[in-house]
Amino acid sequence: MKLIQVTRQVPEKHFEHIKGTKGLYEIRVEVGNNIYRIFSFFDKGNLVVLGNAFQKKTQKTPKMEIEKALIIMKEYNNEKESK
Repeated sequence: MKLIQVTRQVPEKHFEHIKGTKGLYEIRVEVGNNIYRIFSFFDKGNLVVLGNAFQKKTQKTPKMEIEKALIIMKEYNNEKESK
């Protein structure tokens, strides 16, 4: 997480746009032999909002996790607009 905070251009290995989405990104975190993914999106350019996370065990990101992240992003934006 510190890498994303302090690095101007984070390598795609750690921070990647999810193809087929508008503004959804995946943060890749390695802890020992485990790999975790945290979905995120931007608010006001520099603020990274973290959504759901999961432990990735296969090559392909589960569609259900992407759909969950898109719902979180939509709810966040709706809540923000209503204030």
